[in-house]
Amino acid sequence: MEQVLIAKTREFVRQQLQYAEGGHDWWHIVRVHNLALELAEGTPANMLVVELAALLHDIADSKFHQGDEEKGPAMARSFLLDQQLDDKTIDAVDYIIRHMSFKNSFEFNAKKPIEFQIVEDADRLDALGAIGIARAFSYGGHKMRPFYDPEIPPANFTQGKAYKNSQSPTINHFYEKLLLLKDMMNTEKAKKMAAGRHQFMLRYLDQFYSEWEGQD
Repeated sequence: MEQVLIAKTREFVRQQLQYAEGGHDWWHIVRVHNLALELAEGTPANMLVVELAALLHDIADSKFHQGDEEKGPAMARSFLLDQQLDDKTIDAVDYIIRHMSFKNSFEFNAKKPIEFQIVEDADRLDALGAIGIARAFSYGGHKMRPFYDPEIPPANFTQGKAYKNSQSPTINHFYEKLLLLKDMMNTEKAKKMAAGRHQFMLRYLDQFYSEWEGQD
């Protein structure tokens, strides 16, 4: 029965995100789901919670819904209730979806169950490396932001609200989020995977600045 539920969830999410921005589309969900499965291997995690949270975590990202933080969790809960899933599992999935975003990490200090750690790590890994670079510029283009402006330095955010309201150039996003993620991973497996992706981004930035200055 669980595999039937996972299949229904996959189809529901695929349909909901078929026209989404490229960095937050169905294929982002596929990658996060696959990463979550890999990170969960050998752990005592509840795999149903891991899979459902990975599949539903961006069902209605607030960035694309006028900043509405409730729409995504509400859609996920409604769908799972329609599947007659038990309240304990629904609550576990809801908890992950509500609190796992980078924006929420500024104020969130509560305990992270292993399922939370896995899905959060999987999502953050997809923000790193070559895919992470592609996603950053895809979203920046979607918001009509410049690649880079040497006159606008990266910010040092300490509050989720300030980060959420940022309109900075895409290159700044590397310093404001992407390059911070390596040291924010929860699981040992994710830490190892993040290291290589982090180094790739550093090499990319070196090349970017060289080309920007016409020195490559």
